[in-house]
Amino acid sequence: MPANNEDIAQLFENMATLLEMKGDSVFKIRAYQRAARTIEHLSLPLSQAVAEDADLKKIPGIGKAISDKIQELLKTGKVSAYDRLVAELPKGVLDLMAIPGVGPKTAMLLTQELGLDSVDQVEAAIHDGRVAALPRMGTKAADTLLRHIQAISLRGDRTPIGDALSLAEDVIASLRAECPALGSLFPAGSLRRWEETIGDIDLIGTTS
Repeated sequence: MPANNEDIAQLFENMATLLEMKGDSVFKIRAYQRAARTIEHLSLPLSQAVAEDADLKKIPGIGKAISDKIQELLKTGKVSAYDRLVAELPKGVLDLMAIPGVGPKTAMLLTQELGLDSVDQVEAAIHDGRVAALPRMGTKAADTLLRHIQAISLRGDRTPIGDALSLAEDVIASLRAECPALGSLFPAGSLRRWEETIGDIDLIGTTS
């Protein structure tokens, strides 16, 4: 089963988030966000358009770079540029984004300024005052962050997005090694949607 339009749109939303974390060009970030919105509202499945050799660049908001990535995803099940962005992230950034209210900039701030790479470390840094002392934070923001962390502990046995993403990549690599006939293979469900925590890992694939 090839990636559907929703999958493709979500991937570009994720890429925009990763680029924002890196402090990349706002124009590039907006280009991915715009492409995601366009794809979400397309009536024609992009998998069908690619199969029919349609020129994706004729779709408003889809330039050559994004068109190439769509074709790469549909043909290989992954996008190398996305994989590189994930690999470049400091350890723990995605896990910190599992905390409600923590966006890319705050996650990077906590990682780069305090060296934090887990929710437990953030909680400890709140209690000892290091988080409140950060630029753009303060006591009120730190207290709000603590309440959000405490709420996470009430959700049950779920895995932070960062850990789940790493595990999914290992599973995909193992499946490809064991199943030469495997075609495209990519995350689905809550992992694809980048939900804060993951209950289980869903994968969608095709065989050749």
